[in-house]
Amino acid sequence: MINSTQTKWAIDPMHSEVHFKVKHLMISTVTGSFQKFTGTATTESEDFENAEIQFSLDVNSISTNQEMRDSHLKNDDFLQAEKFPTIDFKSTSFKKTNNASYTLVGNLTIKGITKEVEINAEFGGESKDSRGNLKAGFEVTGTINRKDFGLTYNALTETGGLALSENIKLIANIQVVKQ
Repeated sequence: MINSTQTKWAIDPMHSEVHFKVKHLMISTVTGSFQKFTGTATTESEDFENAEIQFSLDVNSISTNQEMRDSHLKNDDFLQAEKFPTIDFKSTSFKKTNNASYTLVGNLTIKGITKEVEINAEFGGESKDSRGNLKAGFEVTGTINRKDFGLTYNALTETGGLALSENIKLIANIQVVKQ
């Protein structure tokens, strides 16, 4: 039986974005994004503490504004989009650390490998849109190690250094609408 105080929220894709950043040649940063994603949050109180959060990224929607690089990221060297078409996240905890900050812990699955990750979520507030829909906003940030998820491909530079950092920064600006 569903608790009558539960509130469902769904991502508003028109007002949300998911980006990642990775160091290239250890001298500059390449930014990419996922153009297609879905997600929900289920809350049991007036705030989002202890919300159950689910999120899914469409791997084939990856974009770095370079078609050759995007194709490489989708192939077997990296994300294996044909075999693993989504990157999925399911929360295990969402705890308030102060007025507007939360720690989000959950299971992230990339290429069939699931690992627990901890990321930060900054609550931007709530507001009604022009149609009377209640919306809430969050900026989600964190860093994951790509090797933890079997993303081990790398090239060496002329001097023997790595072409790609192992750390990937995640930045998502998410707007959810109350269902």
